[in-house]
Amino acid sequence: MMSLNKRILLSATLVLLIFIVGIAVTLDRAFYDSARLGVEDRMLARLLMLMGDAEVDETGILYMPTNILDTEFSRPDSATYGYIVDHTKTIAWKSTSALNKTIPSPYLLEKGSKQFDQITINQETFFAYSFGVAWATESGSYPLTFNVITDTELFDAQIERYREDLWGWLSIMALLLLITQMLVLRWGLQPLRQVSTELFAIESGQQDNVKGIYPSELKLLTDSINSLINHERKQQKRYRNGLADLAHSLKTPLAVLQGAAITKENERVKLKTIHEQIERMDNIIQYQLRRAATAGSSPGMRLIRLRPITDRIVSAVEKAYHDKHPNIVIQVNEDINLRIDEGDLMELLGNLVDNAFKWCRHVIIISAKNEADQIMMQISDDGPGIQQNEISRILERGVRADQSTPGHGIGLAIVRDIIQVYGGELLIDQNNPHGARITIRLNNK
Repeated sequence: MMSLNKRILLSATLVLLIFIVGIAVTLDRAFYDSARLGVEDRMLARLLMLMGDAEVDETGILYMPTNILDTEFSRPDSATYGYIVDHTKTIAWKSTSALNKTIPSPYLLEKGSKQFDQITINQETFFAYSFGVAWATESGSYPLTFNVITDTELFDAQIERYREDLWGWLSIMALLLLITQMLVLRWGLQPLRQVSTELFAIESGQQDNVKGIYPSELKLLTDSINSLINHERKQQKRYRNGLADLAHSLKTPLAVLQGAAITKENERVKLKTIHEQIERMDNIIQYQLRRAATAGSSPGMRLIRLRPITDRIVSAVEKAYHDKHPNIVIQVNEDINLRIDEGDLMELLGNLVDNAFKWCRHVIIISAKNEADQIMMQISDDGPGIQQNEISRILERGVRADQSTPGHGIGLAIVRDIIQVYGGELLIDQNNPHGARITIRLNNK
């Protein structure tokens, strides 16, 4: 595909050429009409001069002076000549300059009629101006038509010279405009070239992100690129860290299993140890996989409606705890949206709702509301609650506040990791008068 610079330059050049041609045609037509009008005015002046010199007697006979002041009519080699047609439609008079000239067929015009046109005589072009009058005498009025004819040589030379000058100057202007346009486009597209250079440097590993200062039209693009780059790097880092943590976490249970295999303890104790370590390894693997798969926010991520997800999770958890029938209060408006991966949101709410069902006695309250640029969610229950000194400990992987209650001890740790990825905030406190309340704040931009 043609480069953006070439496409813009080609488009601008085509527009400029069309504009120049349009201007040239318009100016040429305007000058042509003006020059033609000038010829018409000059010929009318000569025609009026003939009318001023003419005399008609009472019998209708036309008299013209032998010496006409206008030398154009008196010179045989003149390009302009005149003649007069009388009421008999014959040529009553013609100028000295009309000698050896072909005169068109005579005709009469009505009184006051004017006619200016371009005619062809012997394959040559001439301008002809005719004026019809009714010459009044004591015995009556006699119709006459005064005619002036001039060749177009001077007119054509004037038009030709004008067109040469016009196209010459317009060509120079077009060239200057094209050069100016190229310089302006080069200056205007400089930020795009700079972005391209920086992206190549990022791709080749020479720099980490887009660092230049760009116009407002490109700032959103460069910010989005940086955000996507940072998001992908964080994702890669999470996968690397997750694999490293998984390998490190599996060392201990593998060592225990290896020791159990060679110990001389009875089979019952060995089986118990093996089952405990297998369960522990399963918990570790599940936690690390979920942690590594946490998507995190990105600029192109779509908004997720919170209320439908909340209803789905509550419905699913209710089936798991079919022996419990707490009063569930959901205070989440339909217009609350979060820019979060749907899987992350379900993992986040699923763990919190599961904990609420696990510990509640009679009531669970799930609420959410907008607070400036954040969404605040709260999940509270009326269970035994969490002691203040236990809060930081239960956020650690594999730790449970009550060992007698079934569970893996990684739910709140997963919630913590997801919230950290999205730059949110997690708060655990007491729910008055009884139970625990977990508050989450996430950005909604």
